[in-house]
Amino acid sequence: MADQLPPRPHGGIRVSRLTVAQALVRFLAAQHTERDGVRQRLFTATWGIFGHGNVAGIGQALVEHPGLMPYHQGRNEQAMVHAAVGYARQSRRLQVHAVTTSIGPGATNLVTGAALATVNRLPVLLLPGDTFATRPADPVLQQLEVPYAGEVSVNDCLRPVSRYFDRITRPEALIPAALAAVRVLTDPAETGAVTLALPQDVQAEAYDWPEEFLAERTWTVRRPRPDAAELDAAVHAVEAAERPLIIAGGGVKYSGAEDALRTLAERAGLPVATTQAGKGVLPHDHPCDVGGIGHTGTATANALARASDLIIGVGTRHTDFTTASGTLFGPDTPLLNLNITAFDAHKQAARSLVADAREGLTALTERLGGHHRDAARWASAKEDWQRRTDRAYAAPDADARPTQTQVLGVLDTLVTGDDILINAAGSLPGDLHKLWRARSADQYHVEYGYSCMGYEIPAAIGVALAAPGRPVWALVGDGTYLMNPTEIVTAVQEELPIKVVILDNHGYASIGGLSEAVGAERYGTDYRLRAPDGSFTGPPLPVDLAANAASLGMRVLRARTVRDLREALADARRATVPTCVYVETETADSVSGPPPAQAWWDVPVAETSTRSSAVRAREEYDRHVTARRRHL
Repeated sequence: MADQLPPRPHGGIRVSRLTVAQALVRFLAAQHTERDGVRQRLFTATWGIFGHGNVAGIGQALVEHPGLMPYHQGRNEQAMVHAAVGYARQSRRLQVHAVTTSIGPGATNLVTGAALATVNRLPVLLLPGDTFATRPADPVLQQLEVPYAGEVSVNDCLRPVSRYFDRITRPEALIPAALAAVRVLTDPAETGAVTLALPQDVQAEAYDWPEEFLAERTWTVRRPRPDAAELDAAVHAVEAAERPLIIAGGGVKYSGAEDALRTLAERAGLPVATTQAGKGVLPHDHPCDVGGIGHTGTATANALARASDLIIGVGTRHTDFTTASGTLFGPDTPLLNLNITAFDAHKQAARSLVADAREGLTALTERLGGHHRDAARWASAKEDWQRRTDRAYAAPDADARPTQTQVLGVLDTLVTGDDILINAAGSLPGDLHKLWRARSADQYHVEYGYSCMGYEIPAAIGVALAAPGRPVWALVGDGTYLMNPTEIVTAVQEELPIKVVILDNHGYASIGGLSEAVGAERYGTDYRLRAPDGSFTGPPLPVDLAANAASLGMRVLRARTVRDLREALADARRATVPTCVYVETETADSVSGPPPAQAWWDVPVAETSTRSSAVRAREEYDRHVTARRRHL
């Protein structure tokens, strides 16, 4: 075997004769990260689906070095990236999976997953096969012919969704490219999807690799401290504010800054609202936690935001859901953004504090005086919101079909801080952000940067690999389930006891509600047969998603009532095999459903229409849009 051959001198440098693919696997296995004195392996596994383009390259290298790089067999290329992203998020971006595919459709299937990773600032290494660099035949199978550019391939679709992209057309080019790739993956201010496109002939080509390239290397994940002048200005802004509000985002979690945030909030008496990515940085019952912020947030947090005289963003990108499309903060309310990325720190025309979240929060705490705000000003509002949550969770009739929020209520009674909940799309992210009572920093795993349908099940696999022994729940609607159920097979193959909860409401409930709000009258959002008039208003589709999950190898529990649901969820939590709980949900009413949106979200409405529903929706839109905050 190639890895058993001893290094040999070559021009005074010790080298190993390996193929490009073999050298890459050796290189990846030798990379480590270190933060706060803790050193760990960076690349812990490779996902792959093999075809022409990688079977004789990366595939051969993986089988030749079985002890170097664990391998996971996926069923869908997009889903493999989702699994890798779930793993990276659970690992706080300190450990990474690689994903390899064949050329052509295998490679382009990566694009959605790559976009999700980059949008969410989560590291994943993509290794798609590529067409021949030497062009012995032209075109080859699955080659995209571009008349004006001979070097373009379908992998160029990955350029705009990658934080780093390179195509390895010569063996020696792998050395600088691989080092650059790892630099980006381990840089908390730059990380995201990284793509190394690998032409199939180059993968199999041998080269004399310097041992220095293959040797163990440790990458320090740095914690930059704030600039003194920026810190002075930030301290002055916080001290001058009487009603400041912290908005905590995912950067707090990735930095491991939860304790630093808690200390600052307690000492200065600051309320903490959270984005989807930040929810859980304080436990739900901490006095300073005021819940989710923005369009899917709580009335408590949004009222504090509207009345605030300083918004302190920590590790957040200030997306439109967080800012209610620019209408949540007053036109004269200043913003202070603490972020490791200068790009995000300067958003919303804010005063910037560019630093690692933990270092920045610690510096602020050390510098701030004894000016302590009274938490009583939001305590009663928080208690009121908890009562509204209790009402939404309550199921008075145990023999009735549960609503979606009642499903969450039953689950709420069963979980502990060990459980991890995963969701990404549909109406569930709104309900969860408003209502879920997060018990630990990593319990709440809602991907809402890209809100990608089909993320949940493969992400649950990645999370289960990163957190063995902990109960991992993938909460999916029927629309999301139909997008990407195939990785159930992978969970069965890997014997990962993930718990998939399918909430079947026969369509796209979230978009159906939005459609109604903008005057489109739920057009094309229900899963129904065609009616005689050609519309999709007939009976629900005769689709059995529970049977589908069972056919893929899952143990399935059907819950028809609230009583059934309680038993099924408790059974699933104890299960040691992949288990699905299937429940058809009842349409929520004003009592059993979640509270309505507490802030606006900008979805443009038709300016002219012959339908009265659209005219009314446009009038409502015009009323809201006038409150938008304008930024320089």
